[in-house]
Amino acid sequence: MSILRAQGAVNKLEFLKLMLLSREGDRREGILLRQSKGWFQVSGMGHEPLAAFAHLLREDDYLFPYYRDRALMLAQGLSNYDLALAYFAKRSSSSGGRQMPGHYSDREHNVFSVCTPTGGSLIPACGTAWAMKLAGTDSLCLASVGDAASRQGEFYEAVTFAIQEKLPVIFVIEDNKYGISTNTEKFLPFHLDLFSETHIVKVDARHPDRVYAAAQPAFEKARKGEGPTILWCELDRLSSHTSSDDHRVYRDQADIDEMMKRDPIRVVADELIAAGQLTQDAWMKLQEEVQKMVDDDYLKAEKEQDPVASEVMDHSFGESRPAEVPPIQTGRMTMVSAINQTLRKALESDPKVIMFGEDIEDPKGGVFGLTKGLSESFPKQVFNSPLAEATILGTAVGMASYGYRPVFELQFIDFISPGWNQLVTNISTLRWRSFGHWKCPMVLYAPYGAYLPGGSLWHSMSNEGMLAHIPGINIAIPSTPEDAAGLFWTAIQADDPTIILIPKHIFRKNVDVNAVNPVPLGKARIQKEGSDVTLVSWGNCLELAEEAATALASECSVEIVDLRSILPCDYETITKSVEKTGRLVVVHEDNRTGGYGQAIIAEMTSNPDRWNLFLSPPQIVAREDCQIGYNPIYEYAALPDVNQVIAAIRLTME
Repeated sequence: MSILRAQGAVNKLEFLKLMLLSREGDRREGILLRQSKGWFQVSGMGHEPLAAFAHLLREDDYLFPYYRDRALMLAQGLSNYDLALAYFAKRSSSSGGRQMPGHYSDREHNVFSVCTPTGGSLIPACGTAWAMKLAGTDSLCLASVGDAASRQGEFYEAVTFAIQEKLPVIFVIEDNKYGISTNTEKFLPFHLDLFSETHIVKVDARHPDRVYAAAQPAFEKARKGEGPTILWCELDRLSSHTSSDDHRVYRDQADIDEMMKRDPIRVVADELIAAGQLTQDAWMKLQEEVQKMVDDDYLKAEKEQDPVASEVMDHSFGESRPAEVPPIQTGRMTMVSAINQTLRKALESDPKVIMFGEDIEDPKGGVFGLTKGLSESFPKQVFNSPLAEATILGTAVGMASYGYRPVFELQFIDFISPGWNQLVTNISTLRWRSFGHWKCPMVLYAPYGAYLPGGSLWHSMSNEGMLAHIPGINIAIPSTPEDAAGLFWTAIQADDPTIILIPKHIFRKNVDVNAVNPVPLGKARIQKEGSDVTLVSWGNCLELAEEAATALASECSVEIVDLRSILPCDYETITKSVEKTGRLVVVHEDNRTGGYGQAIIAEMTSNPDRWNLFLSPPQIVAREDCQIGYNPIYEYAALPDVNQVIAAIRLTME
């Protein structure tokens, strides 16, 4: 516990020491950078008074910081030495050397890992705050961000969701009036009167006393369950934006000089000296002591071990768990019913499984009925979301980080684009960028694909190739009810984020399920044994594969491999099949260019041992690089058909 928090109120002398420690760290990093010892530096100069928030934070609260929150991090319990390690990007730093300085993270002190896209942590903060509310605690989240980021769409989504649910979250806008070189005054929503005064408290945050006084009622409000507060904190950025910037290019020197007179360290020191609580000699001695301590920390940190190149892939994923038999019975069923049964069992067996998505509550139960009956049975675990995909994905990040198990739905995978920032910024990177200290176990599922006329753009696309380009996520695509249940059950219990794409054309197909087995991620299934050609496919295109194999039964023997998982991909099963057949055809409904079929063929042919297995060039059958049109003529003109699959198989047989 920090000295500041233990005291419970702002002790000006102790706070002055803290601000000075933060400032000296900034100063030392600037010197080191000019000595070519380091690559980048971001300063918190002028933002030090916000460390007063730490007086009000408890050990069970969570902090989602901004990259200028150096002093707040020190007050929260991180050491100057921790920040020195981060500056030098050492292996023992909070990110293992994977993040830039100022990207704080500390699992022990509930400091969430900072992401560079500004505003990217606001919705996750709401997710954690929602989990706190569901858990019945009076904990809270503090989420800070620069003023320019208050124009981000995710800022509005976060604030709206927090107000809607009365979440225990406090948003701190660190308004230093500049977004790099652009003056933000005309851009800020607070100047445009877009928010009710009910939720906004304006603070002259150049002095810790005023910060503390304004924050205290906001903290009390959050702990009482009365909802969020936006603390609009006006202060000064006493330095350039970063080490890559020079604010003298766009700011008048007179403006800079006037701003420096408001330096909070100077102001608080002068107050203490005037009150007789600090002498000039003691002030000089304190500065010398802090300078020496900071110098010693950075000299020591500079000698620490650098990251190890061979560890670059470490912490991409957690440890895999053995797959278990999914909780469904044998018999006749559809993928939809199998998924519904599995979700019901997951909700029943773990109260921390939370479902969230558009229209998933009863009586609708989702636009495709995947969640039918679940909200009636589990009203405290199944919730409708707003029409806001960034909110859906970002909330999952915060809930997962707090220990819940989000199983969230998108109505169509085509609608993931508004949530793309959360997918590539937080969901996929969190474990890796925090060197394994934070993780994001969650399931995001969505219907996908075409061969169902009338969908058009945004209801019929298949974009697994695009998703597969993102490191750090699992991607699964079932084609049978038993595999759907198995993959869901495995993903819900996994320790990493998984996207499950449910093929619409076949998910209402009634089939007999004669056996139910565990389905691990990354394990393909031989759907049909064969000896002449290996045909790899997944999802809707398995139907084309079966039809083509049947049509060519008198010409050749086709082995069909249902991939089931795109990432991880079961190259072992594909290789064993090609060892037998010597030929390979990949069929999928995603774009040909950049589609996952190209990745499979590149992987299979770039390895010399695998290359020698081929008797003929492998082939891809895929949608050409065009969109899906509304008129079925357009749709089927774009999609792969059975004749194309037959032609590709025959070509490999020549």
